[in-house]
Amino acid sequence: MEAGAQEQLTISADRLEAITAEGRERTLLVGNARVESSRFLILAEEIEIYGDEQRYVYSSGGVTAYDHDNDLYLESDELFYDRTSDFVRAAGNAYMEDRPNEVVVKGELIQNWNDLDLTEISVNVRILGADYTARGQFARYRRAADTLELSGTPEVFWQGDEYHATRIVIDLTNDEVELLGDVRAVVRQREDDEPGTTQAGDQQAPPDGSSEGSVPGEGSDPEDQTGG
Repeated sequence: MEAGAQEQLTISADRLEAITAEGRERTLLVGNARVESSRFLILAEEIEIYGDEQRYVYSSGGVTAYDHDNDLYLESDELFYDRTSDFVRAAGNAYMEDRPNEVVVKGELIQNWNDLDLTEISVNVRILGADYTARGQFARYRRAADTLELSGTPEVFWQGDEYHATRIVIDLTNDEVELLGDVRAVVRQREDDEPGTTQAGDQQAPPDGSSEGSVPGEGSDPEDQTGG
């Protein structure tokens, strides 16, 4: 999607209310509401379109949405879409499928900035991938880079192993898990491992909780990324 590009909208609903006064333009769709362009599709019980050139779309009540360009599917109680900046905020029982990367994201709030290639998930975060399950209170997911960063008592279950830390960074492309601060890990015995062999991720933090670890190799703390 190109931020700032506006397209024609196709709309339908059981009832439509429109305000056409200059500076107050607003369209309200009620009952089986549907808004679609070549870039996205939104279905909900109620959809409101407002702002200059129909910039903002706010939906509520059993919202489902589909981003055609990025092959993303969303469900939530409410959804706000800024067509100019290409920003989406899904709130309340938010659910997102990143179909190209086979990743499912759940949380109370999902915010997506397409121009920054950044998705932030907040509160009771659950992320499901092909080989792992991740949980925490906050997560940043970068689709193109295929990296996932979790904080807020995060934990990752990866191919039978269990990881806990203050912050966890996953490189999904290279199957690497980096553990930062108060590291704890439980790594199962592989069939091809000799008895007594130490697993790469079987690390225990010292009492002060200051250690940092990386699985499978050691790594430094990357610079924090900010979005929005």
